[in-house]
Amino acid sequence: MDKLQKNERSIKFVKRVEIQKNSETHSSGLVLEPGNWGEYDPFLLLAEDYFKRGTFPLHPHRGMETFTYVIDGVLEHSDNQAGEGVLNPGDAQLMTAGKGVLHSEDPLEGETVHSLQLWLNLPSGYKMTEPRYQNLVGEEMPTKEEHGVKIRVFSGRSNGLVAETKNYIPFNMVEITMEKGTNYIQDIPPAYNGFVYVLSGKAEVGESGQMVQTRDVALLDSVEDTTSSQLTINALETSQLLFYAGKPINEPVVARGPFVMNTEEEIYQAFADYRDGKFK
Repeated sequence: MDKLQKNERSIKFVKRVEIQKNSETHSSGLVLEPGNWGEYDPFLLLAEDYFKRGTFPLHPHRGMETFTYVIDGVLEHSDNQAGEGVLNPGDAQLMTAGKGVLHSEDPLEGETVHSLQLWLNLPSGYKMTEPRYQNLVGEEMPTKEEHGVKIRVFSGRSNGLVAETKNYIPFNMVEITMEKGTNYIQDIPPAYNGFVYVLSGKAEVGESGQMVQTRDVALLDSVEDTTSSQLTINALETSQLLFYAGKPINEPVVARGPFVMNTEEEIYQAFADYRDGKFK
């Protein structure tokens, strides 16, 4: 994949994700921790989870979206609006909570699911939109393979590929598999915030060739006064990485548990509506 002459993104920081045991059925680590609303905008958090059946029973969400990528295991989901489905390794799902949804996420009996779940903010005008699910089967996503690099686009675009995923906020998610010694160039709109998470292997990323390896997250620095930007990845070993980038919303964030709104009053209303059984 030929290198384009664009403004190369630098790396703001690299962090190693530590997995901790939370219970007999659940271990997790935070790739992006909540609370850094401005720095990560439009991303709210990203969690890496290992969990068994019964860990995430029926629970509510409002005002945000979840993007779940299954690394291993088989994950079933169902909701209070007759929605249901199954995700296999390499599949993903974009769930728009909007005005409110109750859903559960359960591995098959006897299995442990290893997944990444990203929380995406919704703009104020879509906080109360109708809920929806988009199941993204890995084998059906736009894919390109050349010169030892394979990319699969789950959302947005990359190297001429465009996913049909419907987004309220422009958002790129690309799975990248690289042989040792190969390189990959990802175009990035300059206004977007973004990061790379290493599922396996070792690579150099960004303007200074920052080294990253398994379970490292590299946050991209912002760029100014440019019409285009890119990120270069050089594989030092056979590697698999996930690239995420999204357009900032630049709105206030008030988050309490599973609800993400713009004001405290909206949060109070979300809890009241949930207690009153209005998430239907």
